[in-house]
Amino acid sequence: MNLEEYIKVKHRNNEHWFIEEVNSVANQQRLLNVEAKKDYLMGYHNVQNLPSFMYNGELVTPRKIVLQTAKTLLQFHTQFLLKNDIVLTGNEKMIDELNKVNKLGKYNAKNLKILSNLLKFGSCAEYVYYNKKGYIDSKIIPSDEGTPIYNHQNEMIAFVQSFVFDGISYYTLYEEDVVKEYTNEGGKVNLVNQFANLSGLPIHYHTHNEYSDIEGSSVLDDFIGILDNMELLLSKTVDATYTHFQGIPVITGQRLTTGGIPKEIIGGGLVLDDGSTFDFKSNDLDINAFETLYNQLNQSLLDVSATPAVSMNKSDVSNLSEVSIKMLFSLAEVKAAENESYLRDGMMERYDKVRKLLSFKGVTITDEQYATLSLLFTYNRPSNESERVKDLKELRAMNAISMESLLEHSPYTTDVMQEIERMKLEEDGKAIEVDGKAEPIQI
Repeated sequence: MNLEEYIKVKHRNNEHWFIEEVNSVANQQRLLNVEAKKDYLMGYHNVQNLPSFMYNGELVTPRKIVLQTAKTLLQFHTQFLLKNDIVLTGNEKMIDELNKVNKLGKYNAKNLKILSNLLKFGSCAEYVYYNKKGYIDSKIIPSDEGTPIYNHQNEMIAFVQSFVFDGISYYTLYEEDVVKEYTNEGGKVNLVNQFANLSGLPIHYHTHNEYSDIEGSSVLDDFIGILDNMELLLSKTVDATYTHFQGIPVITGQRLTTGGIPKEIIGGGLVLDDGSTFDFKSNDLDINAFETLYNQLNQSLLDVSATPAVSMNKSDVSNLSEVSIKMLFSLAEVKAAENESYLRDGMMERYDKVRKLLSFKGVTITDEQYATLSLLFTYNRPSNESERVKDLKELRAMNAISMESLLEHSPYTTDVMQEIERMKLEEDGKAIEVDGKAEPIQI
């Protein structure tokens, strides 16, 4: 089913069918879920809804301890996968063009933004286009603004970006060959702009969802419940600690004084008959039970989120071998591989569009060249760099690896192509520029 048939069947050829899509019940529920995740990340947690209680005849507001551990976990998984830039490998001519696009479009920062949105909200979109400077660029559309339109075969046939600014609703409708902009300024929805669409529909990134193949799910859903219980346990324990010191006075026997003790004085006392006793009774605070519960919840949080305890300062480490470090981070690497698959699918679609846009400027990438394209992710796992360099050196001595591959895997190389150019200059005995000055290379 194409877009025209979809509009005819589902919206009866309504001119403003895209507004009906945005306002549909299913889409509004999804947007509310995204807003709930934003509220949680901003610190609005369930523990803040704890009701006040009566204590000693007074209304007491309970402690409401908020743990922003979720932010730390999300930052860890984002940086674990993307702290080291993604390296493109393949045909040299093609890679030169794609690397140029990446640098001018600042795609390393965009990759971080995409992954962050995926982990927090489960989905986001990317629209590839030529910007005003003539560079290939991408517009990242957040989950709460984007509404992908799918047909019954799970094929995306359109995409709507909608948001409200200064009381005015704005809609951007992406079709396969045209982009249209609408607003309701003045109380009526009007078409204000229309552009040719050179790259096609936006790329819809989304994570795995048990209920849908076209919608993602936030990783926050996996551990918000655990964090809620940790916050509740801490808050209740702090309240119990304060009330623990205010016991109930218990007197046995006959008092020899009459009247109460003035509350305004310090040092007042009681006179009791022989054999009488006076004591304070209070509930015992079980520290061991608290530690056991909290530690178990914390360990469950690390397990569910696939976060190594050592990265959260939960265990002591010293003199670990390379194999031991790999074992500690094995679960994190499993999670990173899953996140990598979400990014890889979208990024390969991105470079399909980049290839198409480059062709409009006369830059042709053949099918044979494009088939060699591969994405290399390097996880940010602690490693012994000297051992890594030693292994690369041995592989090079065995002629089992090319110099370009060696540079790509070297922990000290940030720009592979620049290093290769410098090596060529050294071999030719030519001059290179150092701090803006030409200096001869001595061989």
